[in-house]
Amino acid sequence: MNSRDRAAGPEKVQAEDDAAPSHTASRLLRDPTADGTARFFRPGRASLRPSGPGTWTALVVLPTAVTLWVLSLRDVPLDHMGDFGLLKVLPGLFWVALALVTIGFCVAAADRLTPRACSLAYVLVLITILHATPSLLYPELRYAWGWKHMAVIDAMMRHNGEVPEAAGFAVYNQWPGFFQFNALLLRATGLQSPDAYAQWAQPLANVLLLGPLLLIYRSITDDRRLIWGAVWIYYCCSWVGQDYFAPQAFAFLLFASVIALVLRQQAAAAEPPAPGKHRRSWPPERLLPVLILEAAITSSHQLTPMMLISALLLLSLPRRNRRVMLPPLIGAVTLTAAWNATVARPYMSENLSNLLSSLASPDANIWSGVNRLADASPAASQVMVSWIERGMSAGVFLLATVAFLVRRWTRRTPLPLLVIAPLLLVPANAYGGEMVFRAYMFALPAVALLIAALLLPPGQHLRLRTPVLGVVLMAMLGGLVFGYYSKEAMNYFSSQEAAATRYMTTRAPTGSLLISVTFAAPGLEMHYDRHERTQITEESLSTRRLLVKDPLAGLEPLLRRAGKHPAYILLSRAQRADIHLNGEMPADFMDRLESALSKAPDVKRVYDSRDAVVYRFAPPAEGSPQ
Repeated sequence: MNSRDRAAGPEKVQAEDDAAPSHTASRLLRDPTADGTARFFRPGRASLRPSGPGTWTALVVLPTAVTLWVLSLRDVPLDHMGDFGLLKVLPGLFWVALALVTIGFCVAAADRLTPRACSLAYVLVLITILHATPSLLYPELRYAWGWKHMAVIDAMMRHNGEVPEAAGFAVYNQWPGFFQFNALLLRATGLQSPDAYAQWAQPLANVLLLGPLLLIYRSITDDRRLIWGAVWIYYCCSWVGQDYFAPQAFAFLLFASVIALVLRQQAAAAEPPAPGKHRRSWPPERLLPVLILEAAITSSHQLTPMMLISALLLLSLPRRNRRVMLPPLIGAVTLTAAWNATVARPYMSENLSNLLSSLASPDANIWSGVNRLADASPAASQVMVSWIERGMSAGVFLLATVAFLVRRWTRRTPLPLLVIAPLLLVPANAYGGEMVFRAYMFALPAVALLIAALLLPPGQHLRLRTPVLGVVLMAMLGGLVFGYYSKEAMNYFSSQEAAATRYMTTRAPTGSLLISVTFAAPGLEMHYDRHERTQITEESLSTRRLLVKDPLAGLEPLLRRAGKHPAYILLSRAQRADIHLNGEMPADFMDRLESALSKAPDVKRVYDSRDAVVYRFAPPAEGSPQ
């Protein structure tokens, strides 16, 4: 940056931003200032200067916020979680700490002299407060799907690979990457179960994601304030909740890593080659890690490879990008096709007709996701939460669109293509009504940098804008916590609930039938290769109607499935919360079912605690009086 640029001031810079001619993206990636599109500051220059007053203020606020957060976690009454989950029981100190962290970050962002370490500390504290709070408060792993994935790992370890008689779990045999990785980790560490670290999967996944996010953003801009602002916005808006102990979280981390490496290579390829050397789009030592990551994605999840292919395909459309984008694109397509034609062939053959019919119904796929997003239970709280989630998602994309229109330099970056790529798959498949959520998740890294470009314009002073920035970031955090914490009454499991399901899965003889009302039961899938399972809310409408009318009469066809084996029925606190929040059965159904079971002659209560009860039904022996 020359002296004339320094003297131009923010008005001059903004004028250049609006009137800049279109140049190649390769130059923009490495030196946006050369285009005159935005005044980016090299990280090394500011780091040599002393910290400003904003930095000192931020450094005082941060330990204060951490202290208040730690104090807020004392004696949180988890048993009192109701319609709004953790939002109802977290004390005021928690929210004060979260507000202070946001204010401190805004002050630090307004000061151009703020060092990287300060921004990093704020982001790590934000991740800790948002994602480590449940891990510290809950005695057991949250969310029933996390327990299900632990059961799959346990079964694969017991069978040294593919699990026989997997029934509905066969899909995990065909995409085993995540589970085999954890099995390898357990063997290497000597641990018996992933429970030792699965409870910390959410904070760990978000911390690990920080690396790819920074690499992506640094491949596009050198402005530290823009980079860390985008990181902060990402974590403030990531409300979808797919960061738990699951193949999706694992595959998304790998997806972000591939995109980061590809964009970094695109920036490196734009540099002039060293004297005596030829320009190479992909040196083998750099392409190999990308192919390994793509293979791990392909073997771990069904949807993420398609998201990756879509992103690489759109990034390869500009001619200037093809030398870099085509090799990883060809690798992703080849690996995905080979995997689906071999290991995942049973699933693909069974569901091919459904996949093809989905392609022919794009409008139904779109509205399936929208309707699911709008679905709300009879609980008024969930109606409000649904609208907050929709409003936040729409607001995030609206801000990104405004940034695209106002900050013209963003149009010559990969950001618009990375936003559009996952949205293209929404009409292709409903993905059980979740495609809208997944598309939002995959688009969010690029969306976050677009929003940062709007709120934190490079080369301009932000001190007068700091209050506005604080309000916007507070609003984002508000939407996040409603989407993230409002269903915790059914995602949280007490030690008594975990003990009840452990009793069922370990005491029930092989071939027994395990019955739950909803899926909100921790570890009911453990030893799934030994037992049969059924869930009342997944039964046919006629069966559920009969259960509502007469619980015992409705249970009879379910109990007959056990044949000569006993059947176990689990009733628990989390299942009651699930019914209340999702409204899949009448609110008084579990009370009526428990009353009926306690009076049934062939049913015996074999486990009883405050939060869970287990009943055992043993069919009469042959020759005994009926």
